[in-house]
Amino acid sequence: MKHPVATSAGEGSRARLKARLAIAVVVALAGVAWWLQPAWLYGWLKVLHLVAVISWMVGLFYLPRLFVYHADAEPGGESAQTFVIMEGRLIKVIMNPAMMVSWVVGLWLAWNGFGLAGAWLWVKIAAVAGLTVFHVFLSRSARRFAKGENRMTARQWRMANEIPTVLMILAIIMVVIKPFA
Repeated sequence: MKHPVATSAGEGSRARLKARLAIAVVVALAGVAWWLQPAWLYGWLKVLHLVAVISWMVGLFYLPRLFVYHADAEPGGESAQTFVIMEGRLIKVIMNPAMMVSWVVGLWLAWNGFGLAGAWLWVKIAAVAGLTVFHVFLSRSARRFAKGENRMTARQWRMANEIPTVLMILAIIMVVIKPFA
């Protein structure tokens, strides 16, 4: 049985146009705020950074969990096709934008707030780089799943699910405790 398309081509086209318009407005407003440097900017960028990091982490936790179930699904079956759609949308709509915002805003905050100085900050950046490597690994794995070429068992995906947890804990310790300050 073939899955019905969730949205028509016209609806998808309109959604892309709205998304591009929203991105253009946000980028323009960000440019104006960056240029004017109002006193409230740093605080609001910290809020944006936290929201983006939380969104990204949700994806980094959820995608391997989807892979656990996908690995057990019959290749090419209806549930496997549903997982392919879910995984692709999670990466494209949530994880990729959240990762990019996390990096861009986080680096600006690190530069503007700390002058990119402090061993704790570089350890945190290294942890975030590790999360990025894991993100890329998950994205490539999703493409392999879509082709029916998964290389890991459900148990291995369960174990891989711990990687972002360890890296997140390291990053949080660096930001909150600043052990090398």
